Formats: sequence, C-alpha cells, structure tokens
Amino acid sequence: MKAIIQAGGKGVRLQPYTLLLPKPLMPIGDTPVIEVLIKWLRRWGIKKTYITLGYLGPMIRAFCGDGNQWDTEIIYSEEPEPLGTIGPLRLIKDQLTETFLTLNGDLITDLNLCDLRGFHAQNKGLVTVAVTERHIPTDLGILDSNNGRMTGFREKPVMRYLASTGIYCMEPEILKLIPNGVPYGFDDLMYSMLEHKLPVYIFRHNGLWLDIGQEEDFKMAQKSFLKDYKALVLGC
Repeated sequence: MKAIIQAGGKGVRLQPYTLLLPKPLMPIGDTPVIEVLIKWLRRWGIKKTYITLGYLGPMIRAFCGDGNQWDTEIIYSEEPEPLGTIGPLRLIKDQLTETFLTLNGDLITDLNLCDLRGFHAQNKGLVTVAVTERHIPTDLGILDSNNGRMTGFREKPVMRYLASTGIYCMEPEILKLIPNGVPYGFDDLMYSMLEHKLPVYIFRHNGLWLDIGQEEDFKMAQKSFLKDYKALVLGC
C-alpha cells in the first residue's frame, strides 16, 4: 500500500516556531515528526511514500532525500498553491491505482495499519477514517432546553466526541470527488460524501495519537512520546 504524507501547510497555529521550520520538521526530542511518521510507516511494510510539499518544501526535501536511509522510496509532489488537506491528491492521481493511505504530516501514533487496512477492505467503502475519542472537561453548568423551558441540567460535564486522527484509508475512486486546482479539505470531502449518500466508515483507535498542531500539544508530545511511546512507535 502506498502512503501520502500531506506536508504542505504553513503551520500557522504553531507560529512562531514554524516561521523557521515547516511543521513536519518540528523535533520531538531529537527526531523530526516526519521521520517518526516514515519509520512508523516502514515498520508496517509501506515502502513507497509520497510527500506533498508547499510551504518551506525544499527543507523537507533536503532532510528526507530519497528515503534510502529508511529503506523506503520517497517521491515528492509540489503544490503550485495551497490545496488543503485533500486537494493535493489530485496531483498524483495517476499513481493512485489501488487502496492507499493518506495522513497529515503533524501527527504521531501507534495505530495498527494492518487492522485499519483489514477493516477498510471488509467494509468495501471508498473512505475509512481513523478516529479517536476525545474528552473535553467544562467548568460550566450546561442546560438543555425546549421551547424556552429547561429539560435537563448537567454540572461541569465532560464532553465526549469522536475526532479524526488525520489518517485515512481510501480507494482511487474517491479522486473523482476532488476538484482540480482548488483548495479542498477533509471537511469538503465529508460534506460531499454526505451529499452523495456515500458511506464513510469509522475505525476507532484507542492507543497513542498526538497532534503537534498547537503549542500546548507540541509540548505535551515532547513529554509523553519520549517517556512512554518512542520504543513502541520507532522500535528503539
């Protein structure tokens, strides 16, 4: 299975760090995030990875090279302009002829790719989204209402929801829904799938998932990944 790492974003939420470094090169300890991702993919048998480049792309290309140091092949695709999280797939559509994996370039996970691939194949859908459950505590009293009258009350509840991990297993047919040459994000794709009544399958991941998109998440990743998960993800 081929993998596509989306690495073209500007990382605005992580400024000022990303004024100097593209987000995929932000270090977790002594290892850039994109190296963690490539090694994780390689451990699951993926030996061909496409990296979509945009903002500060030459730095990513210079660091990763051809991938030989990780016993993998890396092919680059340059975005002529920012195309969102899904739009860049159209640039390499001729290369995506079988089931493929696409993922954001700012995450760390120990997700089991064999289980994800098997779940996707079993359901025979165009898209499977890997999700994780997130809890958000609130310090407010929450009221439910109907026609101006309270129907329920919860004091400082913990809100639970399923969040996309930024990891998707896809079929080549999905590319027909992605327009050429315009920004197109994961949200656009989900709305389009709903509009066309096409099923989107959900694969729950209960293990490690860290997103370094914001400063507090980046700092948390430094602590928890290095302490508890480095050996698990990288095998070292």
